[in-house]
Amino acid sequence: MSRRQKRTLLSILLSAALFTVALFLQEGSLRMVLLLAAYALSGWEVLLEAGRNILRGEVFDENFLMAIATVGAIVIGEYPEAVAVMLLYQIGELFQSYALGKSRRSIAALMDIRPDTATVERDGTTAVLSPEDVAVADVLVIKPGERVPLDGVILEGTSALNTAALTGESAPRDVTVGDEVISGCVNQSGLLRVRVTKPYSESTVSKILDLVENASVKKAKVENFITRFARVYTPLVCALALLLFVIPSLITGDARTWGERALSFLVVSCPCALVISVPLTFFGGIGGASKRGILVKGSNYLEQLADAEVVVFDKTGTLTEGAFRVTLVHPELVSEQELLRLAATVESYSDHPISRSIRAHYHLPVDIQELANVQEIAGQGVTASLAGRTVYAGNEALMNAIGVAIPVCPHLGTIVHVAQDGTYLGHIVIADQIKATSKEAIAALRREGVRKTVMLTGDAKPVADYVAAELGLDEARAQLLPADKVAEVEALLSETRQRGRGRLLFVGDGVNDAPVLTRADVGVAMGALGSDAAVEAADVVLMDDDPRKLALGMRIARRTLSIARQNIIFALVVKALTLLLVAVGLANMWLAVFADVGVSFLAILNASRALNVRA
Repeated sequence: MSRRQKRTLLSILLSAALFTVALFLQEGSLRMVLLLAAYALSGWEVLLEAGRNILRGEVFDENFLMAIATVGAIVIGEYPEAVAVMLLYQIGELFQSYALGKSRRSIAALMDIRPDTATVERDGTTAVLSPEDVAVADVLVIKPGERVPLDGVILEGTSALNTAALTGESAPRDVTVGDEVISGCVNQSGLLRVRVTKPYSESTVSKILDLVENASVKKAKVENFITRFARVYTPLVCALALLLFVIPSLITGDARTWGERALSFLVVSCPCALVISVPLTFFGGIGGASKRGILVKGSNYLEQLADAEVVVFDKTGTLTEGAFRVTLVHPELVSEQELLRLAATVESYSDHPISRSIRAHYHLPVDIQELANVQEIAGQGVTASLAGRTVYAGNEALMNAIGVAIPVCPHLGTIVHVAQDGTYLGHIVIADQIKATSKEAIAALRREGVRKTVMLTGDAKPVADYVAAELGLDEARAQLLPADKVAEVEALLSETRQRGRGRLLFVGDGVNDAPVLTRADVGVAMGALGSDAAVEAADVVLMDDDPRKLALGMRIARRTLSIARQNIIFALVVKALTLLLVAVGLANMWLAVFADVGVSFLAILNASRALNVRA
């Protein structure tokens, strides 16, 4: 319990004690003093906050409503009623504060990935520093059981890393010398020496915490509606309460009775159940998704994720492993080794998965001293000058652009053709494997009501058609440049808009798909463990490369929206009924407070369910 909650509880207990004593006394000055003291103890914070808000021009809120209602009760001599109303209100606020604090602590626990210290090797000794004080290129010593404080590369040691806080997956990740490690993981077994590659401000854990903490800034339509609703609703009910007092009083002459009803009307009209519970629901939904390794940058994206109707996938690294391997080498005019050497040399500066696979298959070191004028052509390949001769390595489009005829290859896979000074030298067949979970992921999306699934790829059409058929995708569009992918998404967006309110999701690897991730209604980055580009470009980041998490994210989003709508309907219906009962004299101020506090408490308890996420 926080210090403020303890102070509120003490005020409630003292006020309740004075109130109880006063009730046993006969009418008189002592009884009135005790009741006023009890009222002051339980209500001073409400009165003070109401006064501050009036001075700031923010008149119509729950503090104002409670202050007017209870002060009005005192004016007409109903001291016990005023104290009881304020006591019950404060008890309700205490329960609300506790429930809200518990939800926030639950989310904080889910995201408790911030390392407190880092052990750094300097001048032959070790020093324990704050992660913010560690510089790039410093060497960390990470013992078993410790959390990795910053992103880096392993210099010495082997271990297994627990990535559950980042990915939601319990299976450890084995690492050894040369592997990258990211902050937030827990070292489970061996001692590691790690060279820091990023300062703390740019580390994975820092970016993730920033995303979660700032997610509430981008509000969903439901939240914006509640904010606008409260601004209109509160002055409206104040006006209605005034009319409820003035008009019947003038007609009947019974100002006291209608004054009590008007004050009760104000008490029950407090919109705190909606104002607190709806944002808390979205906060809980985002926290629950984070627990499963799904980072949502704002509740607006959570809302759009729930409305997904069309899902567009990149192929490489999203539906497939992205781990290309050379399966065949078909040389012409040169030896197999020479063909691989030329391809590996001109691809030496490219970080594309295909380039890495060719270099890995060649095994031998390449001589780049005579390499010049390297140019990577998006969606086609690489050209370069090597020992005074121009070498081309790329797809069919590149060969067509330089006017080189190519043979038909019967083997399925990505084909890299190699030419030198306009002469065709052969081709290399590279294959990628479909992820074991991709087919299940597509089926899960179907169950979630996704109408259409499309794959966009720069790969050859036979490869795209094969992958689409294996996974059960509706469409596959192949041989696309990055600009072509944007155009295809634009067309699909236009088609989706014509059908109704459904949303389009694009799922990519977050590195070379940034333009499309940005253009889609919701951009989802796959395989984003440690990828800066993915975290920056996407609206939703899946912290591992399991495409099944997309359907889980949609279920979480829809459940969160359902809980928010339940709270809105429940609060409005109960308040409307209670306001009607108060207006016709069938409910007094005590029942009004019970209705207001009860609705708020139940709505907050319901909102806290958004934190509990099942697979």
